[in-house]
Amino acid sequence: MKAHLLLSLLTLSTVACAQTGPVKVEVKQTNGRYELLRGGKPYFIKGAGGGQFPERIKACGGNSIRTWTTVGGEKVLAEAHKNGLTVMMGLDVVRERHGFDYNDPKAVAEQLQRLRADVLRFKDSPDLLFWGIGNELNLEYTNPKVWDAVQQIAQMIHEVDPNHPTSTVLAGLNQQEVDYIKAKCPAVDILSINTYAGLASIPQQVRTTGWKGPYVVAEWGPTGHWESPVTPWKASVEETSSQKAAVYQSRYEASVAKDKTQCLGTYVFLWGQKQERTPTWYGLFTEDGKESEVVDVMQYLWSGAWPKNRAPHLASFTLNNKQATDNVYLQPGQRYLAAVAVTDPNQDQLTYRWELLPESTDLKSGGDRESRPVAITGLIPAGAKAQTTLTAPQKEGAYRLFVYAYDGHDNVATANIPFYVQAK
Repeated sequence: MKAHLLLSLLTLSTVACAQTGPVKVEVKQTNGRYELLRGGKPYFIKGAGGGQFPERIKACGGNSIRTWTTVGGEKVLAEAHKNGLTVMMGLDVVRERHGFDYNDPKAVAEQLQRLRADVLRFKDSPDLLFWGIGNELNLEYTNPKVWDAVQQIAQMIHEVDPNHPTSTVLAGLNQQEVDYIKAKCPAVDILSINTYAGLASIPQQVRTTGWKGPYVVAEWGPTGHWESPVTPWKASVEETSSQKAAVYQSRYEASVAKDKTQCLGTYVFLWGQKQERTPTWYGLFTEDGKESEVVDVMQYLWSGAWPKNRAPHLASFTLNNKQATDNVYLQPGQRYLAAVAVTDPNQDQLTYRWELLPESTDLKSGGDRESRPVAITGLIPAGAKAQTTLTAPQKEGAYRLFVYAYDGHDNVATANIPFYVQAK
């Protein structure tokens, strides 16, 4: 067990539990600067989206969790309380692309009543920070009446909950949505933005669009699959865990960390694991709960200190002497060299796990749930280390070769190479 995790667990018993009612949270503007106040004290959000390991958020110096729904809200709030964290509670507003008709007054009214019940259920939690009204309602939409519904929801929240601000979460940032929200949603207190490769430009974008109020970056992370290089067979190329660590740090330090006037904080994505294009693309943790180098970066960004035991660093990964961006084509049944170069900052002994997956075909948008491809076995030698061989599958098609390098201290480096088996 990591020393910093043990320290966190030892301190859980000292978390203050005296507060049983709501803690007043408000947005204040002083001398042209927006600030979030919680219990009258400044509160800059150092948050994580997902919160699968809340004790690790706390141990790394974070202070808040974001959810996308109120489902399981009681458990999330209880875990947050136990770990001294707050919660940006998501309200599940149905997106137009999921079949909701914002021209239907009855459906809109029924949704408002459902969300009112959610707000009444959680509004008095001492760990609630603010409300997130929907997620990416602007994604693949055509009807601007959704913003009228957002305004109604925000008004309802202010009527029944005087202690917590309101927000709505956009996919990216553009002029049209900012104009709609400024015109139609005066009851929205905070603009929340999901962004990935574009994080560094968010402060400038906010000003260019004319948004003069406070904002939160509600999701940020690696280069998104829609922003990445794409192979001729339309497979997006994923950054390695070490490449991700570098861009998380550089984009954060170049953007929101410097915006002292409008930014109230961020929620890094994803504090946990999920299948989205691959099993490793967006999660800061692997399926078995091991931490990537990005978690080290987040501890540094949140606390100013690196962990004593650092994650392995992956310098290169090749298949048939080609990198992931080289459009790798293989012949069925042929053997090819796979090699990864990984170093450990603490000189820990590394072990390796290799996995071969068919390219995912269950592709969704907007973070909707995807199913994980079934691994293909028997084509990589058992006990493979940093250098091994892959026997290309006999079946023509798209695949990915994954490698995981473990340090024995709950840390991991990950990478994958998409390739295409092409018969002669």
